[in-house]
Amino acid sequence: MVLRRSSSGKNKEKKQPKVKKLPKVKRNEKIRIKNSQEKEKRSKKTKIEKLESIEESKSSRPKDEVVVYPEMDFESREITPQDSQVLIGPPTLTRFERARIIGARSLQLSLGAPILVDSTKRFNDTISIAVAELDAKVLPISIRRILPNGLYQDIPIEWLK
Repeated sequence: MVLRRSSSGKNKEKKQPKVKKLPKVKRNEKIRIKNSQEKEKRSKKTKIEKLESIEESKSSRPKDEVVVYPEMDFESREITPQDSQVLIGPPTLTRFERARIIGARSLQLSLGAPILVDSTKRFNDTISIAVAELDAKVLPISIRRILPNGLYQDIPIEWLK
């Protein structure tokens, strides 16, 4: 109970709302209910029913409207280019590849990797060093570009413009 002083100087009591109590369930009853439910589930469901329930749970649409495709085996195969030709994707570095390379190289430099460009220039941070190394194309890194059908090509940085 909290007493508060009002502006008129009299004490007023502030009542807290009553909380409804839920009926108590004995611990043993809970366990019995849980065990009986699990036994029913195990006995009723077969593998096919489990798969159907999983497919139904993925979509709220009616079963006849949902199209389920069989899983396909994914086999990766490398494309061997002739000369230094980029066969998959653009002939330049994408901004995502550039960001990934700079971030990875910056982390290596911060952990003590040697600098591969002329260090007579003054660099402020590892990111600027990584950018200079990427622009000079001295990093021994290849980019793997993968197609959805499993074909891929490993492209050295020297091949990209």
